[in-house]
Amino acid sequence: MRVPSRSPGQQPGPAVASTAPARRRPSAAGRRPAPGQPDLGAYRAAVAELLVEVGALADAPSTTARQVLLDQRLREPAVAAVLDATPQGFVGARETLLLEMARYQPNARSSAPDLTALVRIYLLSRIDVMWWGDTPAFLTDSQVNSSTDLVDLEWLRRRGLLAFRYREQPGTLVGRGLRAVRRRLLPDATPRTAGLMFRRTRREVVALLNDIGREFSLATPPATPPLWVTSLARSAEHQYRLRRLGYAAMVPSGHCLGWAADVEMAWFHRFGVRDTLADLLLARQEAGEINVVDEGQAWHVCLAPTACRRFRRAYEAEMGV
Repeated sequence: MRVPSRSPGQQPGPAVASTAPARRRPSAAGRRPAPGQPDLGAYRAAVAELLVEVGALADAPSTTARQVLLDQRLREPAVAAVLDATPQGFVGARETLLLEMARYQPNARSSAPDLTALVRIYLLSRIDVMWWGDTPAFLTDSQVNSSTDLVDLEWLRRRGLLAFRYREQPGTLVGRGLRAVRRRLLPDATPRTAGLMFRRTRREVVALLNDIGREFSLATPPATPPLWVTSLARSAEHQYRLRRLGYAAMVPSGHCLGWAADVEMAWFHRFGVRDTLADLLLARQEAGEINVVDEGQAWHVCLAPTACRRFRRAYEAEMGV
């Protein structure tokens, strides 16, 4: 199982060498975890095996069997080590997953089309929470918009300092109407996404996305559109707003800590480069640089703490800080 999991031409910007490691292809199984740290390769493999069994018990009459299965599988050392290292601890993470499954209702808006996808998204996103659990969450929209730990992408975009694209959510009825008209006239010109509610993220995440964007550009034909980002930092307030609308917005989330982004995947099928982008992201995950979660149309990406210093230096070099 594969678990993560450019308008034509490249956007302008300073020529900066990639910050990605020269060798990024060691297998996850071959990477030894740091002393005292959970083995993420083993964790992802155990989750992949669990998903096969959950898929076989996805019907409503199998609720009890699913719970027994989860009780057994979540206690496996490779899985329990990660869940126990999250702020909720093993018991809290387990109870939250069972509650998410009990409340689950299929929804066209959700990135989890079935229970198996819900379990995958929840369990793999716990890696983000384990990594960044000591980071205070952005609780309100105003905290996201005013935090000095985050930068405004629009300021950077206007100066040609981004190697990826995004668009904001329309803020008015007129704007939403114009967006709907454009979508009818040119249905595949851009990804089918609402756009960014917040165009802000951490400096290190900007450098990571720029690096991925440059690598994607080099690996694809010249007419391929740039990397497209569909979500960045969010508030917990907005996360709960998304949940009420039916989205599979997990709590806690790397987005609410400012270290995660969502990257469009499905739209790149029409250009024949979706697998190229998938391989690029998975290679970075294998190198320990990011955590990746396959959420269908978009893949969730979270920067690893061990790569944070390198991407902060890259940001400062790119921006001339």
